[in-house]
Amino acid sequence: MRPRCVELHRVLKKTGSFYYHCDWHASHYVKVMLDQIFDEDNFENEIAWKRTTAHADTHGFGHVHDILFRYSNGGKPIFNVQLKDYSQDYVDNYFIYEDEYVTTRGKFRINDVTGSGLRKGETGQPWRGIDPAKIGKGRHWMRTPTELEEMAADGRIYFPPKGRTPGWKRYANELKGQPVDSIWDDIPALTSFSKSAKEALGYPTQKPLALLDRIIKASSNENDIVLDAFCGCGTALVAAQKLKRQWIGIDVSPTACRVMAKRLKKDCGLKEDEKLWEIGRGFVVRDLPKTEAELRKYPAFEFENWAVVALGGIPNKVQVGDLGIDGRIYPVSAIPELRVKENVEMDFMDVWYPIQVKQTDKVGRPDIDAFETAMQRAKRKLGYFVGFDFTGDALFEVDRFRRQTGCEIKPLTVREILDEEIGRNAK
Repeated sequence: MRPRCVELHRVLKKTGSFYYHCDWHASHYVKVMLDQIFDEDNFENEIAWKRTTAHADTHGFGHVHDILFRYSNGGKPIFNVQLKDYSQDYVDNYFIYEDEYVTTRGKFRINDVTGSGLRKGETGQPWRGIDPAKIGKGRHWMRTPTELEEMAADGRIYFPPKGRTPGWKRYANELKGQPVDSIWDDIPALTSFSKSAKEALGYPTQKPLALLDRIIKASSNENDIVLDAFCGCGTALVAAQKLKRQWIGIDVSPTACRVMAKRLKKDCGLKEDEKLWEIGRGFVVRDLPKTEAELRKYPAFEFENWAVVALGGIPNKVQVGDLGIDGRIYPVSAIPELRVKENVEMDFMDVWYPIQVKQTDKVGRPDIDAFETAMQRAKRKLGYFVGFDFTGDALFEVDRFRRQTGCEIKPLTVREILDEEIGRNAK
C-alpha cells in the first residue's frame, strides 16, 4: 500500500486532493503512513462516514463508521462547498413562526441582521432610528440601509415590539442546505435496506455512488482528471463520467476490470473502442494479466515482477543475490522494530511477508527447502511461493514445515492468481 500511495503523491497536482478510505482497524496506522508521504501539514480532513445504523456489539460500542482521510500536495487544492438537506428535527425546532407568507415560504426563524464590530461605511449608519454602533459593544448592519428597506418591503425583516433590534426572517421553504462538515451521516452503505441498494453489484468493497459524487464534486471541476488506483467495480469512474470529468481507473484484479467495463457500458452508455476513446467518447482497457502460455515466455525477472505485483507486493530492487526473496508484502499495520536495509524507503514497515517466485513447470522440494531457510534467516512466520505447479514432495514439505515450526508457506499457482482464486486461498 505504501509504495502505491507514494506514486499517487508523485502525480497529484498542486490543485488536487487525495482521499483514502479505511475502517477503524487500520485508520490510525494509515494516518501515520500518509503523514509521512504527503507531509502532516498537507493533512486537510478526517471524515467520519456513518455507513450503517445501530450495530449490536455486546463487547463495546458498535462500529458504525469508516474513515476518509483527505490530503493535498502543498498547493491550494480545489474545494467546492457541498450542501446537504437540513434535518427535519432542525426545521421543526427552529422554524416555528408564521406570517402572511407561510403558504409559499413556509414557517420562519429569526436570525441576527447585525454583525459584531463597528463599521465606518453604509452598514455602520443608523437605519429607522436604530444606531448599530450603540447595540451592545458596537455592531453593524449585515446589509446596507437601502437593502434593508428592500428586505422590509418584501416582508423579510422582523420588527419586535418596543423598538428593539430587528431580525432577519429566514424561511424554511427557501433553505438551500447546510454546508457538509466532517461527519457524513446522510449516505447509507449498500445494504439491502438502504435507498441505494439497487446499485449493488455484489462486489464486496463497492461504495455508494453518492459517496463518490460528493468527493468528486468537492475536489474537482468539470474536465479535471480523476484517478482511482484501487477502483474495484468502478463506482468512481461512473461518478466521474456522469459529472463530466476525465478519469483513469487502475485495479490489479482482472475480474474487477471486467465488471468496470460492463458497468461503464450499462450505466454511462460508453463503448469500449479505441477510436471512440481517442475522441473522448469511449474507453479502453489496458494491461490485463496474461495467459499462462504468455507468462511462460516472459523474461525471468519480468515474470517475478508480475507475480509479486499481482500479490500486492514490492519486487526486490536487487535481482541477483536476493537471498531467496523476490519481493515483500507490507501490511499497513507494520510497526518499526527491525530495519530492512535492502529497501531503505520501507524502513517504516517492519512487518512484511516474503515472496518467492519460480518460473519452472513445477516447484520442487529443494525450492521449498531454500525458501524455508530464507524465511528463517529473515525471521518471518508467513511467506508466499508462486509457481505454475507444485510437486507432491513440495506440498508435503510445506505441510511439515508448518506443523514442526509454526511457520507457514502459502503455495499459489499462476492459474490461481489469474482466476482470482487468490482471494479465497491466500488469506
